[in-house]
Parts: sequence; structure tokens; C-alpha cells
Amino acid sequence: MNETADALACDIPLLGIAAWSGTGKTTLLEILLPLLRARGWPAAVIKHAHHDFDIDKPGKDSHRLRAAGATPMVVASGRRFALMMETPGQQEPDLPALVAQVASLKPKLILVEGFKTWPIPKLELYRGESGQAWAAEQDPWIQAVAYKPGEISSEALVRLPSRLPRLDLDDPESILAWIIDWAAAWQPKARP
Repeated sequence: MNETADALACDIPLLGIAAWSGTGKTTLLEILLPLLRARGWPAAVIKHAHHDFDIDKPGKDSHRLRAAGATPMVVASGRRFALMMETPGQQEPDLPALVAQVASLKPKLILVEGFKTWPIPKLELYRGESGQAWAAEQDPWIQAVAYKPGEISSEALVRLPSRLPRLDLDDPESILAWIIDWAAAWQPKARP
């Protein structure tokens, strides 16, 4: 077994939403999140950013305290909280640490946007115009694929492993049903 996969083991279903940039991961999640909540599956999301970002503003107390060395820095109100943590020298986010942080808040499901090369169960979103190969051709962690049937050539579909459920990217209800069924049957020790 992969040590990275073992480090990601938790008691909450963990599903990656994997696709090339511009495929519509965030748009789909915007549709699915309220539907999941309405069906009793409130979900946390961990999103990978490929660039430097900062949610804090220079001059604010939290920014000043973080600049002074607070690590982590938590800002909280009655409506929300934000945890900011500097990660000097780290090339990529530490997904196991992020999963542990989110899992401690006990969501019913954790969705991971990005992190497409990590060994976690994934739903692959695919658009034919990207010209890219199916991740499912190489990645045994892909559990299902969602694509627009009219946009995919028969040659491309032949390369898709037959064991995988095929979902219509334009049908969020079918994707929602698959996610709920997958999460309900999920087992913490399940590995490809």
C-alpha cells in the first residue's frame, strides 16, 4: 500500500474531483454542495491552488500577528473562522494534514478539488475539447467519469475502462446520486 494513501485514511468518505483546469470543477461543486446538504450529506471542500494567494489584508490585526510569527493564526467571529498557516519551503500543500484538519470538524463527506495525482478515490471530469487523455486510463483511483456524451468521440470512449460508471456532466442530479451512493458504500480501507 502507498504510504501517502495510508496517511490520508480517515473515517469520512474522501472523494477527489479531478480534471484539467477549465473543465468546470468549481462550477459543478457550486451546484452539488447545496444539493448534498439538502440530502443529508454536508460536505467540506479542500481546494488546491496553483498560485500564491492570501486571504488576509495588510494592516489588519490578523495580518500583523501572522507577520509577527503566529503560526497558525486563527481569526474567528460568530459567523465564521479562518485558519492561516505559513508553509515556508513547502512546494505543494500537505493533503494529509489538510484532511486531518477538516476531518476534525466532522463533515459527512470531504470533497477535494484538484490534487489530481494524489492516491485518493476520484471522480474524473472530462471535456473532449481538452485533447488530454483520460486520467482513468492510468489512475486506478478513478471511481467514475463525468463527461458530455455528445462531445466525446467513439475512439476516446473505447480507451475508457469499462469498469467505471459513466455520468453525464450536464446532469448534476445523476452525479449527485452517484456521489451519495458511492459515499454511503465507502469503506475507509478500500484501495484500488
